Amino acid sequence: MEKITENTIDCPAAAASVQPIIQIENLRTQFGDVVVHENVNLTINQGEIVSLVGGSGSGKTVLLRQMLGLNHPASGTVRIFGDDINKISQDELQKLRNRWGMLFQHGALFSALTVFDNVAQPMRELRVLPKELIREAALLKLQMAGIGPEHALKMPSDLSGGMIKRVALARALALDPELLFLDEPTAGLDPNASESFVDLIRTLRDEMRLTVVMVTHDLDTLFSLSSRVAVLADKHIIAYCEPANVVEFKHPFIETFFRGERGLRAIEALPDSQENNEEKRQAQQHHLQDNAS
Repeated sequence: MEKITENTIDCPAAAASVQPIIQIENLRTQFGDVVVHENVNLTINQGEIVSLVGGSGSGKTVLLRQMLGLNHPASGTVRIFGDDINKISQDELQKLRNRWGMLFQHGALFSALTVFDNVAQPMRELRVLPKELIREAALLKLQMAGIGPEHALKMPSDLSGGMIKRVALARALALDPELLFLDEPTAGLDPNASESFVDLIRTLRDEMRLTVVMVTHDLDTLFSLSSRVAVLADKHIIAYCEPANVVEFKHPFIETFFRGERGLRAIEALPDSQENNEEKRQAQQHHLQDNAS
């Protein structure tokens, strides 16, 4: 099934025809005397939704910031769209940033700007698009995120938590990115709003052919969306595979995070798990009938 090397469980290599969007090799991160990452390797292919999980202090947010070019590693490489982002110029890095979008945990909308202006801002910063095109594109992105034009002139303070997330997502999509970063996308949402937001992300991924990198603690979101899950612990990625297979790896964090009560409920909700559970129930029933006869 998976190959196991250096205490890491990994999925089989992707087909050669699949284009890697993100390639991280031999990454070491250090702040003073504190080593956060040691020999981190990660490849994310086009069209995947990859979730980063780990305990407090495991370095998942630092790793996300390194993909965004906001933190620099002590050694190793971070390649986005084939470019080593720590060796290119600021102008080249900005061109790369225009190819990805970022949804921050709390939305990070500009409080002094309207909903419309928040979404239009990335397009205005390009300084090449006419006002009418920006207007049409901003309203379209809001519509794609489930926000009607009647909300365009509202201020962020007038919005619910779910609407803030959707406006922030519309802004992240403003420049038609190929890559989307999500930081705790369903944090703070009630179950119905969370499920609706997960469905929206899945739909947009399919429609826009996005590659998605997501940091999340929400197990329902993780199991619903993830193509693969990268588990950070012990300063490196200890497991990188499909969610249903990651839970099989023996490690204290995985035992606690995935095999606790919430994790088991999320696993039970998976279609494959439901089929397996039904098979187990039928087998147990047959066993009891055989014993009775």
